[in-house]
Amino acid sequence: MREVVRHFSLSARSELGFPAAPLTSQRHLMAQQRSSHPVLPVLLLLGGVVAVLLLTVPTRDVLDAPGFAYGIVLDAGSSHTALYIYKWPADKQNGTGVVTQHSECHVKGGGISSYAGQQGAAGQSLEVCLDQAVKDIPKERHRLTPVYLGATAGMRLLNKSSPEQSGQILQEVGHRIQSYPFNYQGAAILSGKKEGAYGWVTVNYLLENFIKYGFVGHWLSPGRPTVGALDFGGASTQITFATQEDVEDKRDTMNLRLYGHEYSLYTHSFLCYGRDQVLKRLQAHLVQSQGYSQSAVHPCYPAGHSRSFKFSSIFNSPCTEQYASSSYNPEASVTFQGSGHYEHCVGNVSEIFSFDSCSFSRCSFDKVFQPNVTGSFMAFSAFFYTHSFLQEVTGITVNSPSRLDNATRTLCAMSFNKMLRLAPKQEPRLPDYCASSVFIKVLMLRGYGFDDTSFPRISFQKKAGDASVGWALGYMLSLSNLLPAEKVGHRKALALSAWGMLVGLCGLLLSAALVFIMLQACNGRRKGGGEGPI
Repeated sequence: MREVVRHFSLSARSELGFPAAPLTSQRHLMAQQRSSHPVLPVLLLLGGVVAVLLLTVPTRDVLDAPGFAYGIVLDAGSSHTALYIYKWPADKQNGTGVVTQHSECHVKGGGISSYAGQQGAAGQSLEVCLDQAVKDIPKERHRLTPVYLGATAGMRLLNKSSPEQSGQILQEVGHRIQSYPFNYQGAAILSGKKEGAYGWVTVNYLLENFIKYGFVGHWLSPGRPTVGALDFGGASTQITFATQEDVEDKRDTMNLRLYGHEYSLYTHSFLCYGRDQVLKRLQAHLVQSQGYSQSAVHPCYPAGHSRSFKFSSIFNSPCTEQYASSSYNPEASVTFQGSGHYEHCVGNVSEIFSFDSCSFSRCSFDKVFQPNVTGSFMAFSAFFYTHSFLQEVTGITVNSPSRLDNATRTLCAMSFNKMLRLAPKQEPRLPDYCASSVFIKVLMLRGYGFDDTSFPRISFQKKAGDASVGWALGYMLSLSNLLPAEKVGHRKALALSAWGMLVGLCGLLLSAALVFIMLQACNGRRKGGGEGPI
């Protein structure tokens, strides 16, 4: 039956004048009709045009980021040496990359100045930390990593008393550093002025007061005021802050241009006012005032506590030579008997300073001009450690002059055994914390002039973010040209590989469009040539 129907259908189509055609030919015809619409080639052409337009956007060739670059700073202080490793994106020079602290290592023993007269000992003391740096920095970066050594007040004192010995020590540490696979940049004794300025740069860099990276992908000036820096080392103390007042003593001024901004700084370093030298000067003052006897009362030591020292260990510093008697026996000893008398301690510590005369409109102490303190400050180094200890053992939050006085008074009245129970890990330093705390009180309140309004704006910190606060970072930033004078520009750019891929893709799109159009034209000609009259 199906065959009859099929035959009838074919016969009927023939009789009506239509040519008989198989069903497959009909489907092919319909497919040709659908494919004849120029939608696909038009889309390909539009894609090619858009790609060409994209290629006209201004760009610049950049290299792929080669990881991190590294820098090493050896902070050769008076009491110890610390090695800091910093890192930043290797393709971001001139301040366009954030510099962070990678690691740090603290050298065992005293500062390099303590090795005076010991051939090669200063250089040998650095080996453990330099070995650690070799491990911490990728091997392929060793030769590209700059190493800087900066010596501070301990070496300034040694250079003052024995220039030959200080020169020999710098030469020895230089030779030792050069035996390692780094790019040695030299060893130098920093002036107190530069030490203070570099500390100020470190503080404000870490707090992003100069420049910060915005969420929109641009470097921005945050427009925040800068923060002053208070540094309390082993042999000197520094105060540095930006001021609009006229600095009457031009030796204490420094002008910096960073990221397109001008900064006028007041900075002064007080040699012999570091923690270790202050304690030594206090001992020398007590020995002198009590007649160089073999026993002397120490009002800052805990009551009932005693310690003995040779005269030679007290008067062996340029900071104490003015107290020495011409006839004292260096091998003789003095025993200090603690009395824990707060008022007497304050009185004796105050006599280390000179508040008497001033040839300027105002002075801090020792005839040194200082403008009024303004803005916020960050206090670090021994300021932080003493402040932290004071709060820990007394339970008093020290954030005002009155609280500083109360906490110091409470500490100085404590027995040695009570302090030992509260801070057992601090045993060797416990007898000295009363004197250190009193010194900070006299220095900040009477010397620098902090009061009820300005003292609460001091932040006592060891670190800012993950980086230790000190002069080392500012030193490296300045010497390695990572702090530009002008504003930092930031542009987006295509990497060379991305540029090549885009050009290739555009070429393929245009070629495909042309080939498709040519094929369609050929198919059209064939179709037109094969058609006959109806």
